[in-house]
Amino acid sequence: MRIRIVDAFTDRPFSGNPAGVLLLETDSFPQAARLQEVAAEVNLSETAFAHPLPPGGAADWALRWFTPVTEVDMCGHATLATAHVLHSTGRATGTVRFTARCGLLTATAHPDGSLTLDFPTAPLHETPAPHGLADALGADAVSVHDTGPHIGDLLVELRDEAAVRALAPDLAALVTHSRRGIIATAAAEDPAGGYDYVSRCFFPGVGIDEDPVTGSAHTALAPFWSARLGRDDLTGHQASARSGSVRTSLRGERTLLTGSAVTVIDGELLTSL
Repeated sequence: MRIRIVDAFTDRPFSGNPAGVLLLETDSFPQAARLQEVAAEVNLSETAFAHPLPPGGAADWALRWFTPVTEVDMCGHATLATAHVLHSTGRATGTVRFTARCGLLTATAHPDGSLTLDFPTAPLHETPAPHGLADALGADAVSVHDTGPHIGDLLVELRDEAAVRALAPDLAALVTHSRRGIIATAAAEDPAGGYDYVSRCFFPGVGIDEDPVTGSAHTALAPFWSARLGRDDLTGHQASARSGSVRTSLRGERTLLTGSAVTVIDGELLTSL
């Protein structure tokens, strides 16, 4: 079985967020425990598994995502990686429709090779900063928002971009503060720098200390920064060691996430699922 490693939300290898992608030729998924074993072996933030659906339905492919330790409800970069593989191998053209835990998702290819994902917008609710969050994160929050059930994070606004970039959190302490993790964000220091806001994402609750570029987090970052900056179309920069950019377009209850992807490894899984 072919297995590919794709760097998502980047146009060059060894940056962005790597995801494992396996396209199954079956009409259903294997046991979840088996998929989890493969994801643990791949040991990336997420490994995506997809199988084709019968023609004429609401979706073209069924899609699931696993971190090295658990299945997740929503993942942007591994969806982008899966759509990239489908288009680059000729398995799909135009718009691909996926059915997943979080509902119907689409990925539309553009002539320049980029892809736009259509995801549900995270419902933000401002909440008091939990006791101990500042100590765990290593910075004081300007504001804190719950991001709803699909991603299960706390979105934490910090005073400035420098504070986001300087974070060195106590990951064990962060686990107690949200179901998945923490999205730390601030406005861009230089609006002429090519992005409008900066973020970093820490998800120790699902086995990911720091995620390089997180598409799902941008379904919360988009409405947060659109409300503050007064524009629906923005660009976010995730300031991890690998870094990457996500162009966001807020469309009410849906958020469009646009980025590129690059296949860096194309190999074979030498065991059956």
